[in-house]
Amino acid sequence: MSYGDDYDDARAGSVPAQTRTRLPDQPSSQDRRPPSSPGRNMITIVAVVVLLVAAIVFANQARDGDRDSSGDGSDGPRAQATAPTGELPVEGATNGIPSGFAQTEQGAQSAAANYAVALGGTGMFNATERDAIVGTISSEQTRDELLESLAAEYGGLNESVGLDADGAAPEGSTFVNRTLPIGSTTESYSATTAEISVWCAGLFGLAGLDSQSPVRTSWFTMRLTLTWEDSDWKVITTEQTEGPTPVNGDNRISGAEEIAEAIEEFGGFTYAR
Repeated sequence: MSYGDDYDDARAGSVPAQTRTRLPDQPSSQDRRPPSSPGRNMITIVAVVVLLVAAIVFANQARDGDRDSSGDGSDGPRAQATAPTGELPVEGATNGIPSGFAQTEQGAQSAAANYAVALGGTGMFNATERDAIVGTISSEQTRDELLESLAAEYGGLNESVGLDADGAAPEGSTFVNRTLPIGSTTESYSATTAEISVWCAGLFGLAGLDSQSPVRTSWFTMRLTLTWEDSDWKVITTEQTEGPTPVNGDNRISGAEEIAEAIEEFGGFTYAR
């Protein structure tokens, strides 16, 4: 029955008057969203643009900071990168110690790193080898003084470590004394003198089943004063201080046999800045 039929019947009195009104479909509650606001959309767009601009500025500043730290456009104090410069290591060696370093700041740093290795090796516990090491890397002006002070320092050390007078380890044990430069920095430099600090890690002890002095790690900084002499950098004085020391890791501790094998298998390096 249509709306018009109901109206005609009501006038005739045959049926009670009824009016039916068809309302438009109502949206469900989950479809009832507020109308889009142009102002709100504009705020969102502006916020995104601001974030993008800030990100670009931050990235540019980071690149500028990298350039400054590498020495481009900054005259103030800055940290020196640990990465090598790309210059080739020296080709020569004297008594097994690298020699013939360049008369540059980088050459002085390379010399200091290699001299730190030599001064922190097993040869220092043998009087003959120690004299050869010191004679190779030291300046004539302080050579005798260095030899005397080191002889006094190492004189009674062998016995306390468990070595004989010649620096040899007991049978079945391996003596470990190795210095590993982590990085170097220039304290002062001129064409004829330089003060270089070398941050080092060290291994020291006796690797053996009956060892009372197991191999341990240490962290220290060696400061070497160098002079340009006989076409190479030579040591005038040396000084050693503790640290900087990082937190110990969670690595498994290796047995004495594994350490001894590693010392025999893995050789050292010639260090270049």
